[in-house]
Amino acid sequence: MDPGAHVKYTVAVRALTEFTAKQGDLDLRFTPAPSAQEGIAGHATVTARRAAGYQAEVSLAGQYKHLLVRGRADGYDPASNQLEEIKTYKGKFEAIPDNHRHLHWAQLRMYGWLLCQKLGLSEVRLALVYFEIGSQKETVLVEQYAATALQQHFDEQCERFLAWADQELAHRIARDQALAALHFPHAAFRSGQRQLAEAVYRAASSGRCLMAQAPTGIGKTIGTLFPLLKACPAQKLDKIFFLAAKTSGRALALDALAQIRQGAPTLPLRTLELIARDKACEHPDKACHGESCPLAQGFYDRLPQARQAALVTGALDKATTRAIALEYRVCPYYLGQELARWCDVVVGDYNYYFDTGAVLHGLTLDNQWRAAVLVDEAHNLIERARKMYSAELDQAAFHFMRQSAPAALKKSLDRLNRAWNALHKEQGQAYCAYPEIPPKFAGALQQAISAITDFLAENPTYFDSGLQRFYFDALHFSRLIESFDAHSLFDVAKEQHGGRDRSVLCIRNILPAPFLAPRFGAARTITLFSATLSPWHFYCDMLGLPQDTACIDVESPFTAEQLTVRIAGSISTRYQHRAQSFAPIVELMARQYRERPGNYLAFFSSFEYLHNVAELFRARHPAIPVWEQSRRMDEQEREQFLARFTPAGCGIGFAVLGGAFAEGIDLPGERLVGAFIATLGLPQFNPVNEQIRERMDAAFGAGYDYAYLYPGLQKVVQAAGRVIRTQSDRGIVYLIDDRFARLNVRTLLPRWWKVDWHSES
Repeated sequence: MDPGAHVKYTVAVRALTEFTAKQGDLDLRFTPAPSAQEGIAGHATVTARRAAGYQAEVSLAGQYKHLLVRGRADGYDPASNQLEEIKTYKGKFEAIPDNHRHLHWAQLRMYGWLLCQKLGLSEVRLALVYFEIGSQKETVLVEQYAATALQQHFDEQCERFLAWADQELAHRIARDQALAALHFPHAAFRSGQRQLAEAVYRAASSGRCLMAQAPTGIGKTIGTLFPLLKACPAQKLDKIFFLAAKTSGRALALDALAQIRQGAPTLPLRTLELIARDKACEHPDKACHGESCPLAQGFYDRLPQARQAALVTGALDKATTRAIALEYRVCPYYLGQELARWCDVVVGDYNYYFDTGAVLHGLTLDNQWRAAVLVDEAHNLIERARKMYSAELDQAAFHFMRQSAPAALKKSLDRLNRAWNALHKEQGQAYCAYPEIPPKFAGALQQAISAITDFLAENPTYFDSGLQRFYFDALHFSRLIESFDAHSLFDVAKEQHGGRDRSVLCIRNILPAPFLAPRFGAARTITLFSATLSPWHFYCDMLGLPQDTACIDVESPFTAEQLTVRIAGSISTRYQHRAQSFAPIVELMARQYRERPGNYLAFFSSFEYLHNVAELFRARHPAIPVWEQSRRMDEQEREQFLARFTPAGCGIGFAVLGGAFAEGIDLPGERLVGAFIATLGLPQFNPVNEQIRERMDAAFGAGYDYAYLYPGLQKVVQAAGRVIRTQSDRGIVYLIDDRFARLNVRTLLPRWWKVDWHSES
C-alpha cells in the first residue's frame, strides 16, 4: 500500500534539513549561546536595520509528491531580491562549526526554492546573516542561485526524506488501526479503574485537562495509559508523554506498556524511556565532542542506521537504547533525544516537559504535535516546579572562584562583588526579602556574564569547574531576573565565613502557575493523577490549570473495615511540646505492637525528633526490633531499610515524613501492618515560609492553608497510604497530635477512612 495515496506527510523545513543535512561529529564543546530572549531581540535588531518594504517572517510552503514542506523564512527584501536567514551567536565568528554552517545553508536553500515557487522568480539571492549579540555586528554570506538549482536541491532533500516519511505514514496508519482494536490487557477493570479510564478518555476527546485523585491499588498507571492509547486514532494524537517524579514511576509506566504489548503482541507501538545525561553517559571522563569521545565522533554519520534499528525494536527502555547505541557507536543519551521525535510514547521525568529548556515541550511547539501528557504522582509537581524556576548565587563559592579567575575577568568580577556587598551591607537581620532585584546588582551581574562569555569564546580550551559552575548559575539567575514578578521572592540570607559577612541570593519561585500554564496550553490534553490532590482549588491555583479543568475523586476499592484510623488526641507534637511527647509516643507504639506484632513504620517531622523517640524506645523496649532512616542514605542503604519489612518479620522502622519511605514504596500484606504518624507534616516555621504565607494570603486569601496546612496533610495521607495496598490488606494508622481532631484537618483526610476521633484522647 502506498501510504501517501490518501495522506500527506507534513514536515517543517528545519526538521527536514536537520534530518537530511546534519553530518559529522556531535560537538558540545562550550560555546556561548544567546538566550531565547537575546535571539528574539537579535532578529528584531537585524530586521529593523533593513530598508522600507522589507518583509519579516515570510510564511512559505510547497509540495513534493505527498510531502508537504512548510516554514517561515526570517526575511525577504523585494527591492534587492534577497532572502535572508538570521542566526544569532556569541563570540568569534570563526568558532561556528562548519557542519552548523552546512546545515544553515541547506535550510536557506529550501526556503529559496519555496520563495521562487511562490513568487514565480527565476533566481534569488540568498544571504546567511550571522549576528553577534555582544558587538551587534553582522557577518553576511551571500550566494546567487537560479530557481532551477534550488528546485534540484529541494527535490533531493525531499527525496532523501521521503522514504522516511513513507515509513512514518505507514507506521502511523498501522499504529492507529491497531489501537482502535486494542483491548484492555486484563480480564476486567479493577474497582475504580474503569471510572478513571473513562474520565481520561473523555478529557482527551474534549481537549481538556483532568485532575484525578485516585487511591493506591486501583492501577492508576495502566488506567491512564490505556485510554489515551485508545484515544490516539480518533483524536489524532501524535505523542503520549508519561512524566514521573521518581525512577519508580517510570518503571511502573514501562511495566504497564509491557502488559499492553503482551495482550497485543503485534501492536506497532514505539515506546522510549528518557534518561538523564549523567546516567546515560558512557565516558564521563571525556568531553562531548569528536576529538575526545569516540561516541561523539561521526555521530551524525552513524545516526541514521542506529535510529532505524531502534525504531524497528520498538520498546526502548534504558538498557535497550544503550545496547543499540553501542552497537552503532553513537552516544546513548543523544540517540534517546533523537528518538523522542519518532516514538509514540515517551516516559521520562517531569523536567522533560515542564523545565525551562524542556526538550519535549520544545519539540511539541516546533512540530505542532497534538500531545497528551500524563503526570504521575502529581502532588509533587508544585515543589518540583518551584525548584525549576528558582535560582541561587552563593557569595562564598563566588569568592573561592575569584581567587583563581583569569586576570581578564578581574575588573567585572570586582564590580559584581561590590554590588553584591552593597546588597547586604545595610541589612541588619540574617534574612530579608525584597520587593525587587536592585538594578545595580542586576547590571553588574549581566556585565560579569558578558565578560565571561567573551573570555570563554576567545579561549575555547580554557576550563575551570568553579568558573563554569558560577557562569551557568549566573545565566540561570539572570534569565529569571527577566521574568521576576509577584510569583517569586528575592531574598538575601547573610552568613559568616572567615569572620566576614557572605550572603546567599535567591530568586525563589513560590507560585509556579505563570510558568506552567503555557505548558498545559501546549498539549491537547493533560491528566494529573495522584492519591492526594485535594483540595482541588489549591492545586488548580498553584499549577495554573485551565478554568475548564475537570476534577474527579475516584472511588476507593478499599473499605473502612480494612483500615483502623485512630487519633492520639492527648499528645501534642508542636515544637514547644516535643520533649514531653517522647514518652507517650513510645508507650502508644509499644502497646500497639504487643496487641499485634508485625512490621510498622513510624513517621516524624525531623531526623532529630525521630532519633530522640527511637533512642527512648530502645531503652524502654529493647526486645522490639527498631531501625532508623538516616540523613543522605544512598540507594543500597534505602534497599536495606526496606528489606527489613519481610512477611514474617517484626519491628518498627523510624522514618521522616515526606522522605524516601513516606511515598512511592509498596509493602503489601504482612510486610507492613501499621503506621504511626507523629506530626501534621506542616512545613517548618521560618522566615521563608512566612514570606510564602504572606504571598499566598495576598493571592488567594488563605495564606496559612496554602503555605502550611495543605502541603502538610498531603504528606500525612501519602504516608498513611503505605499501609493498605491491596484489597486483602488489613492495618492500622495512628495520627498522633491533638490537631488531627480539628474540623479543617478532618475534611482533608480521605473520604473512605472511618476515623475514631476519640480513641486515644
